[in-house]
Amino acid sequence: MSQVVTDHHSDKSLDEKIGSAEKAHANQTLEIAEFEDDPNFDKNAAILEDDSPYPEVRSAVANTDDPSIPASTIRVWVIGLIWAILIPGLNQFFFFRYPAVYVGGVVAQLLSFPIGRLWQRFVPNVKIFGQELNPGPFSIKEHVLITVMASVGASSAYATDIVAVQRVFYNQNYNFSYQWMLVMSTQLIGFSIGGIARRFLVQPPSMIWPATLVTCTLFNTLHQQQYAGIGNRGGISRERFFAYAFAASAVWYIFPSYLFQALSYFNWVCWIAPDNIPVNQMFGDIHGLGMSLITFDWAQIAYIGSPLATPWWAEANIAVGFVFFFWILTPIMYYTNTWYAKYMSISSRKSYDRYGKNYDVSLILNDDATLNTEKYKAYSPLLLSTTFALSYGLSFASITSTVTHSFLFFRKQIWRNARQSMNDQVDIHARLMSRYRQVPEWWYAIIFLTMFVFGIIVIEVWDTKFPVWAFVLSLVIAFGYVIPIGMIQAITNQQVGLNVITELIIGYALPGRPVSMMMFKTWGYITMAQALTFTADFKIAHYMKVPPRPMFFAQVIATAIAGTVQLGVQAWMFTNIPGMCSDDQPAGFICPSTEVFGVASVIWGVIGPANQFSKGQIYFGLCIFFLIGFLAPLVQWIIGLKVKSPKLRLINFPVIFSGIGLIPPATAVNYVPWAIVGFIFNFVIRRRHFSWWTKYNYVLSAALDAGVAVSAVLIFFILQYPKNGAIGADTIQVWWGNTVSFENADSAGTPLIALEPGAHFGPESW
Repeated sequence: MSQVVTDHHSDKSLDEKIGSAEKAHANQTLEIAEFEDDPNFDKNAAILEDDSPYPEVRSAVANTDDPSIPASTIRVWVIGLIWAILIPGLNQFFFFRYPAVYVGGVVAQLLSFPIGRLWQRFVPNVKIFGQELNPGPFSIKEHVLITVMASVGASSAYATDIVAVQRVFYNQNYNFSYQWMLVMSTQLIGFSIGGIARRFLVQPPSMIWPATLVTCTLFNTLHQQQYAGIGNRGGISRERFFAYAFAASAVWYIFPSYLFQALSYFNWVCWIAPDNIPVNQMFGDIHGLGMSLITFDWAQIAYIGSPLATPWWAEANIAVGFVFFFWILTPIMYYTNTWYAKYMSISSRKSYDRYGKNYDVSLILNDDATLNTEKYKAYSPLLLSTTFALSYGLSFASITSTVTHSFLFFRKQIWRNARQSMNDQVDIHARLMSRYRQVPEWWYAIIFLTMFVFGIIVIEVWDTKFPVWAFVLSLVIAFGYVIPIGMIQAITNQQVGLNVITELIIGYALPGRPVSMMMFKTWGYITMAQALTFTADFKIAHYMKVPPRPMFFAQVIATAIAGTVQLGVQAWMFTNIPGMCSDDQPAGFICPSTEVFGVASVIWGVIGPANQFSKGQIYFGLCIFFLIGFLAPLVQWIIGLKVKSPKLRLINFPVIFSGIGLIPPATAVNYVPWAIVGFIFNFVIRRRHFSWWTKYNYVLSAALDAGVAVSAVLIFFILQYPKNGAIGADTIQVWWGNTVSFENADSAGTPLIALEPGAHFGPESW
């Protein structure tokens, strides 16, 4: 109990219902003597010794393990590798299409269960290479490995956009060797970092990784495992509850996504006054600030992550940040015409020129894709909507606040974990995992060195204009931030992004080199993001007691196969689909993400941040956010030395700054209902109906996510993809419920001040 109190006395996520630990948490004391008179001392000490101190973990994860359960079998590798080919290939194909469809890991998780059971029933048990083809019942550990192989490379590899932008924007079409080594290097260097970070981000019990609990709950629900945190509460089983919620979610999603889209963008105030611009700016859900409050679309609510999987204290931080920056500061800045805001939408992901049109980067480029200063001076500075500009400022603040916050609040924990082995952990899950053979550190070192060499070959053999020192610097940034950002994500379910800061650094260091900018951003940002993706998978293995070595090989091999398949699919598409990435491509392959990525390469790599954020430029004022981010946690820490309040420690400035940084492309409709649902379930229900919350909360989250994913795939292939989307074009697609939310000033993004033909706004020189 003493060690638990020492480790968790300032833990924001500690279960307040454990009597002794609650007392320690409230009083901020480490004296064990005051707990010895507690009549529940022995009981609570046993709970903390034999299970996780967190009710979220106890409700989702079993605190037992059977080492005899098979994990790495022929069945796993056959099914897992098929998914590792099929799902990344499908997602890469639809990645270039609008509207797109994404097949997530939850689909493979659901479908692998009956496939594994069918294998168990019908495949004969013969030996191949000394391994049984059918080792018996389809186990939960096999299921975990298959799902990890399906999901670890499911999303389009970030570096494939570099290849596409080089082809579309800069007419550079390097061979497959270049593409393959680039993708492998950017994807797998992060894996080596994630392996090294295990002792900091996986083994400590305080590193909860809330999103993984939803996945673990679904595994345990399908396989009917036992959980220590449920108790003897009555009601229907979790399995039946999941089935009902999954079916309801899948059926209901047809309405907001296809039959009645006004339920998704429920900007009901704008229906009353569709042409009133201020009303639409305040209450709109598309280009407005979302004061209509609600939506009936789970895909919108969970766009930034399931609100059921994020702790309420973290959601409260994000909600407070959203209200201050987007409901208070944004209107003030917009209606005072800061940054010429009135001539643009109040919230938009577009960039504007001084004529109020989309910024046309082709008007400022030389033939070799470098900046033509004379053309730039004659055309226009690049202008942003108020929320877009603020999002850059918040990104600046999140980077500096992460450094300050981590040093002030995490330094002791980082130092302790650096010296602590898995056997020394109090957590039952770490002790259960310690019996398995761990992955040697030199395995990760081999991955790193190999992928580092791949990176050097890519940037030296081909004309990328990307120097080796910049490559090393990008990796240093990723290495330096992975632990503090990982700790924040593991506790709050929110990740601080490095994309903007990497763009800013390379834009100043190597102006006029768009390919270098894209590479620096990818190695600096995605290396960190991939490291945390792999780490989250390690946490799933940690919770589900999957041996580390099979998990290592499953992740590495599946990632390599997925990246190779994605490059093959992309190459085939550009070779065989006419008009690929053109605005009028008849099948919808207009490459929206590639366009955004390419425009960013021009903004940051060609125009450069010196023409955006330096002294004398329009957005120089945003640099104050670097200082704000640095000072905010410091002020909180100083106040905390005088005011011994547990509530003060619930404030987390990196979460406040980064949690709302997804606007844009996210909009208010993704944040406001998310916070409301989180308050209802993770505050009201958790406190008043704790036993119900413990048994069903994560099951409900998994069911809603899975229902939407499966329904989205079916709707796309049955109703939207056939006939180029012409099904219901004269009936369903044009009735009032599918048009009312989009026939107003909110949908059009109408600015407060409309320019006369030929007029312009903004500075006279730039």
